Amino acid sequence: SDIVELGMAKRAEVGLDGHVEVTVALTTSGCPLRSQIQRDVRDRVGSIPGVTSVHIAWTELDQAEKAAAMARARANVAERAGTTALPPTARVLMVASGKGGVGKSSVTVNLAAALAAQGRHIGVIDADIWGYSVPRMLGVEGRLGGNESTGKIRPQRVAVGAGTIDVVSMGLLVDAEETALMWRGLILSRAVQHFLEDVEWDAELDYVLIDMPPGTGDVQMGLARLLPRTDLVVVTTPAVAAQKVAVRAVD
Repeated sequence: SDIVELGMAKRAEVGLDGHVEVTVALTTSGCPLRSQIQRDVRDRVGSIPGVTSVHIAWTELDQAEKAAAMARARANVAERAGTTALPPTARVLMVASGKGGVGKSSVTVNLAAALAAQGRHIGVIDADIWGYSVPRMLGVEGRLGGNESTGKIRPQRVAVGAGTIDVVSMGLLVDAEETALMWRGLILSRAVQHFLEDVEWDAELDYVLIDMPPGTGDVQMGLARLLPRTDLVVVTTPAVAAQKVAVRAVD
């Protein structure tokens, strides 16, 4: 989304001498994209014939303007959602939290088991790459297999009642459960992307539950981009500290 469409470009004043004053409103004064925006505005405006100099005046969006900008950005992301291997008829539910240790994985696994017990076909993606725990909670062991003809990953399947649960997790790709993954940013996002794009998901899946890592980091932003129309459950404990962090996760 461009800053004009998002309402961040407030005005531009052009002097007779070719000097241009551009006012840009940021979502927050500490915006990490400030330097990039400054560089891009100067490059774009400065390349226009007749412009001799460019100065940027900074301001900040108010709450209503910020909400409108975020709504527009989310709508644009939803319109440009990438394709995944998840069946289009499956309802996707992310289970998230602000803090770790509040029971998010337990909620994910119990929801999956309860839905499968009703005879439904469930997919579970353990997106908590560092803190994977879904395989142990579901009693799943062994490694994920692959389909040599398609090059796709085959999830582990667990029968629950009349239904099934298909599981993918980093815990099913490492040699030992105690293995620490020293991964950051782009690698984390790419790992989760593999679970969405390169897994041989059953076309009959009714629900896909995603156990999210705690917080609001790279994995959450990557999944929001790939699955903008998903539903979200945020888990918290009664502690005020946990509740406040959960509100940030919702935001």
